[in-house]
Amino acid sequence: MTKIVLDKVTVDIPIFNSQGRSLKKTVMGLATGGKIGLTEKGVSVVRCLENLSLSINEKERVGLLGHNGAGKSSLLRVLGKVYSPTEGYAKIEGNIGSLIDISLGIDGEATGIENIFLRAALLGIRREVVEKELDELIEFSELGEFINLPVRTYSTGMHMRLAFAVSTMIEPDILLMDEWLSVGDQNFQKKAESRLNSLIAKSNILVIASHSRHLIEKCCTRVLWLEHGQLIMDGTPEEICPKYFK
Repeated sequence: MTKIVLDKVTVDIPIFNSQGRSLKKTVMGLATGGKIGLTEKGVSVVRCLENLSLSINEKERVGLLGHNGAGKSSLLRVLGKVYSPTEGYAKIEGNIGSLIDISLGIDGEATGIENIFLRAALLGIRREVVEKELDELIEFSELGEFINLPVRTYSTGMHMRLAFAVSTMIEPDILLMDEWLSVGDQNFQKKAESRLNSLIAKSNILVIASHSRHLIEKCCTRVLWLEHGQLIMDGTPEEICPKYFK
């Protein structure tokens, strides 16, 4: 069974080199991001999430709304088990797949093929699975003979096509995304969107952070509106989008 339960989750990130922080920077931080404070030992902390409680069940497609610094990425990191709650607890049942940083683990000095195996290993994909799908993966990426050259020789578009192709090999129960992935030219984008839609359809839970009203209304069955690390509203896109995007 796939399920996410957060109970009064708070996440504080310590900032150990903040002694020279100016008043202007502090005020800007308060206006645009999490809450800044001090621990009992005098260490500066940024409170990314505060007292957040929610549950997400199978087949839900959840969109995260909020301005930059509202806590969307921090929530995704908690769901991806990158951040552990400072207070409260998070219970996450199911295999997790993240498309937040699809270039993570790509080595510029290694060839395209070598990077396919490197990135797949980081994603927990077995080598025999990669070997079975390798030809299809190379064809999908449209890299041709460049697949045998170091990635540092690739254009930005080629690099992203390789990273996208490998990253979407996953078949997670819980899929985490920070905005919709757009890679390559117009023709490749059609292929990429089809592959991405197929991946989403196979997942039991989708959580995606976005600033796009069209995307939220098209893809999501539920919306969480975050501000300064707190949950402001929780409801359907029809309920929340008109209020948030007014």
